[in-house]
Amino acid sequence: IMHIPLPANVIGLILFTLALFFKIVKLEWVEGAASFLLQHMMIFFAPLIVGTIVFFPLIGRNGISIVISLAVSSLLVLLVTGWVTQWLGRKGETERER
Repeated sequence: IMHIPLPANVIGLILFTLALFFKIVKLEWVEGAASFLLQHMMIFFAPLIVGTIVFFPLIGRNGISIVISLAVSSLLVLLVTGWVTQWLGRKGETERER
């Protein structure tokens, strides 16, 4: 609706923070839920931790290749994104000139 280039969850957090700041939402209303979520935050990350522990020997043996492949793939994504953006920018300029 507002055409702001931010994800909806970030906009929601900003609005929630403003609502807390301006006392539209009282802190007491959310303290219980926030405390519960903070106490059980490890549950949200348990699958990641268990997967890492289960495959730790494999990760250790192939650590260098994993790091190299992550770095190379990240670099390729950045390069391709930059090239496509430049190509689309040039294409848009030529269409506006017509």
